[in-house]
Amino acid sequence: MDFRELSYVLAIAKYQNITRAAEALYVSQPTLSTFLIGLERDLGLKLFRRLGHRYVLTYAGERYVERANQIIRVKNDLDLELADIIKRDVGVLNVALPPMRCAFVLPKVLPAFEKRFPNVRVNIFEGHSTANDHRLLDGQVDIAFYSKPNSLHPQITYETIAMEEMLICTCRDHPLGRFAQPNPASRYPRLDPALLKDQRILLMLPEQRTRQIVDDYLREAGLKFDNVMCTSNMSAILELVAVGYGVSFLFETHLRHRPAGERMDRFSFGQPKTCSNFVVAYRKGSYLPVYAREFIELTRQLFTP
Repeated sequence: MDFRELSYVLAIAKYQNITRAAEALYVSQPTLSTFLIGLERDLGLKLFRRLGHRYVLTYAGERYVERANQIIRVKNDLDLELADIIKRDVGVLNVALPPMRCAFVLPKVLPAFEKRFPNVRVNIFEGHSTANDHRLLDGQVDIAFYSKPNSLHPQITYETIAMEEMLICTCRDHPLGRFAQPNPASRYPRLDPALLKDQRILLMLPEQRTRQIVDDYLREAGLKFDNVMCTSNMSAILELVAVGYGVSFLFETHLRHRPAGERMDRFSFGQPKTCSNFVVAYRKGSYLPVYAREFIELTRQLFTP
């Protein structure tokens, strides 16, 4: 077995077509067909079932691909570690972030990172936290930043960057503000979320981590709102809250360096307040090169008071 063999089988499994897999591998179609015939003959079993021009994995093929992906990840980790030993400033870093985090994190982190590692190319992947988990597990990204989920994946390591407070956000001078009480545990006065029952509530979509954290809190508090509007666009929620179209639950970090955040009032809630861990996540047991660690530390500094 060699890595060429693994990459050939993985390509056929990915494209389910010999011609397309050959094009992706920059080899001829006859070369790839001959390789697969020889491999299955040597193994004594079929890795693929032929359905017309499609190549569909057999059970043996599924097991082969699963182990091949593990071997490739181990090799990639070894390559990164050896590159660190030889030269610490060349490489590729694949980073996943939710879109709103991108707007806050990247303008601060990327320029500083490039000064330290000018020869490291950074690829950014945007998506909600669940999608970014899939990217981590598939090996598409090296690290992902998001709010820590309540249900932890056994194959992912979560490293805390900071503790974030979630706030009730209203437009400036909203009538509800008169019910707020001092909260020694928070920078913000406390507002009972039950008072929002007659308000339009602006929420993210259910698959987004911020929404999941809000839903968990409301469920535990026994609160349910009838007038709810949902959107995946955090910037839209900020602007709608600022003009008085509704109220929302947002992390304090979401409001930093955002013009709409200056036109809003913010309130703590929960007992004594509602917080979540902002984390960097990576595949359990994977090797993080020096430049990945530096990217993490630069991000951590953004959340340091």
